[in-house]
Amino acid sequence: MAYQPIEELLPKTGYSVYKLIRIAAKRSLELADGSPKLIDGVAADAKTPTIALDEIRAGKVVLKDAANQYGEVKGKKKASVTADAAAEAKA
Repeated sequence: MAYQPIEELLPKTGYSVYKLIRIAAKRSLELADGSPKLIDGVAADAKTPTIALDEIRAGKVVLKDAANQYGEVKGKKKASVTADAAAEAKA
């Protein structure tokens, strides 16, 4: 895997290594499933995690609000998600 400067990646995720890993893993899976690359100039032999990190660094992949991913929680509407999900969305 190519060197990815953490100093350029962390600001894109609010300085959260956990969120960076989640975003990179999700995008890497999308690329493995056949999604088109969002950046040009990627080496032909580049692996999907490298491409995902390059896309994050270029600002092509951004963090979505975590609360939108939960839908209804325990019969409640989206607006009243659990405290853990709300804290993660704010962080």
